This record gives sequence, structure tokens and C-alpha cells, in this order.
Amino acid sequence: MTIDWLKQPAAPRDEAALAAARTRQGVLTKPPGALGRLEEVAIELAGLQGCERPRLERVRIVVFAADHGVAEEGVSAFPQAVTAEMIRNFARGGAAISVLARALDTELEVVDVGAVTDVGPLPGVVSRRAAAGTANFCFYPAMTPEQLAAALAAGREVVAAACDARVQLFIGGEMGIANTTAATALASAALQLDPALIAGAGTGLDAAGVGHKAEVVRRALALHRDRLDTPEAILRHLGGLEIAALAGAYIAAAQARLPVLVDGFITTAAALIATRINPSIRPWLLFSHASAERGHGRLLDALEARPLLNLDMRLGEGSGAATTLSLLRLACRLHGEMATFAEAGVSAGN
Repeated sequence: MTIDWLKQPAAPRDEAALAAARTRQGVLTKPPGALGRLEEVAIELAGLQGCERPRLERVRIVVFAADHGVAEEGVSAFPQAVTAEMIRNFARGGAAISVLARALDTELEVVDVGAVTDVGPLPGVVSRRAAAGTANFCFYPAMTPEQLAAALAAGREVVAAACDARVQLFIGGEMGIANTTAATALASAALQLDPALIAGAGTGLDAAGVGHKAEVVRRALALHRDRLDTPEAILRHLGGLEIAALAGAYIAAAQARLPVLVDGFITTAAALIATRINPSIRPWLLFSHASAERGHGRLLDALEARPLLNLDMRLGEGSGAATTLSLLRLACRLHGEMATFAEAGVSAGN
């Protein structure tokens, strides 16, 4: 299956802005490189935003929510009903990402791509339902071609709305009971690794539960192995509706010149699949933190990504990326507001 828009090339970085930002960093009142990664990320954002002094005043966080048929296999410590309950919690402002968005003065939107229960109209929740959850991929493909196309398009539509609002950075989050199992399956298939090397605690599984999760994924990989010949096929057979929406959003953002800050394990699995579908998008993906989920490091390695933080977080929802946003904003303020040696009348080094 091919969806034409997925293959359209990403926008190029602005090399002139990148060079100008690099030059500016070299004349600020500090030793060269003294601010380390803060300097690097400010320069990177300059190239993506196309301006010497990037800004992050308008940021949108979008949490994609959906359910997973593989929850029937007992791979989560929480019941499937939690997905819809958490959508309501987001709408009430009670979730971790809700608190972070308020603290950061950042827009938060929740997109129901396919919870089993249709929660109906709620404030801050957009319905883009492609299905009432995926099928159990231990027996069937997780999605039909039409459901996959609809989920990918949901991500694209969200990015189009963000671009219309002149958003400067996009953060995607996710919510869906059993979605660490789907992400494990995607990572195992894409990286050709045994699921035991990827599967982690997710919602709080013990060692036996993690072993069971890995075995469930092995069964799915064996069932579908003859059909996992493209990244789109891997996503359709083993993924989740919210993971597909994230992948679509990442591709659309790169095509529209909108930088992305990737969150943790599940969103990085979406990013890996997105870059396999369209490798040109990779420069538009910034990586926020190293998750405590076991397989996240392998995904980051595959993407040659260096996350900015390591706080042993594994909540999801976009919470790690939101936490990193403050750091990115500081990097931009330092880059844009520090005086140069000439402005400050300070003698430069040799």
C-alpha cells in the first residue's frame, strides 16, 4: 500500500540561517562551546525555522489516543477502559500533560483516533476516529488499509491546523492501553531484533509480565512475517491508530517546515517508522529525553538521535518532550538575547 503524500520530500533546512546562527554563537560573550548542547540546539532550530534567532513562543502539544486489540492478551497492568477515562481526564485538565501544558503556557489538544469507547464531545478533544481500536494483531492485521490511511491523515490534518496557527514547534504525545506492546512489535520488526531486547515494563509490569509481552509480540511477528516487507506494512499489521497518526504528523510537519520535538518510546517508534517511509524528514526531528523503557535506547541509536534529558521518565502523553521544552526555550533566549563581545565592550578571546 502506498499513500502518495507520505513520499513527498521534506522541506530543506535553511543553510543561510544555520550559518548565521553558528556565526552568532561564535561572538557571544562566552567561550566558544561553553553552553554545550544549548548552543547546538539553538543553531539547529535556526536552520529549521529559517531565522538567525529562533523562537518558541507558539508551541502545540497534541495527544493522539486510541485502543489496541492486543490488550486482550493481558499485556498491560491497566484495563482497556483507562484509555477513554484518560481522554476525559485530559479534557478536565487533570493529566500530567495537562499540568505541564498550563505551566508552559502551551496549547494542548487531544485527538481521539480510535478509542474503543467514543467519549463524545469534550472540551479540547477532537474526534478523528479511524476505528474503535485496532484488531488483535496476534490473529489479524492491526488495521485495514483504509483505517491506516485515515489514521495517517488524522496526523496530517492536525499539522495543517498547527501550521495555520503559525505554530513554531510541534510536540506529539500518545495515550492507549497496550501501546507499548504495539511499539515493541514495530521496533522489533523494523530493527529485526528479538522482542525480549525491546519489551519493557510499560504501565508497570513485573518481570513475568514483560516476558509475556515479548512472547505475545513473537507470536505476532511469526504470524505476519511474510507481509512485513515495507514500513507501511509493518505499521498496518503491528501498529496502533495513534502511532500511525503520530507517524503521519511527523512526515507532514517536515514537509511543512514545522520542527518536531519527539517524546519517548512510543513516539520514537512512530518516528522510526516515519523515517523509514520518508527518510528526508529526519532533520526535522529533535529528540527530547531518554525514556526508562528498555527498548528506547535501541530506537534512538537507529535514528542516530541524542536526547537532551535523561530523567527516567516513562509516562508518555508527550510529558518528556514538554519537560524538555523549557530547556529549548532557554536555549533560544540565550542565543537571541546574550550580548556579543562588540555590543558589550568585552575583549574577545584568541
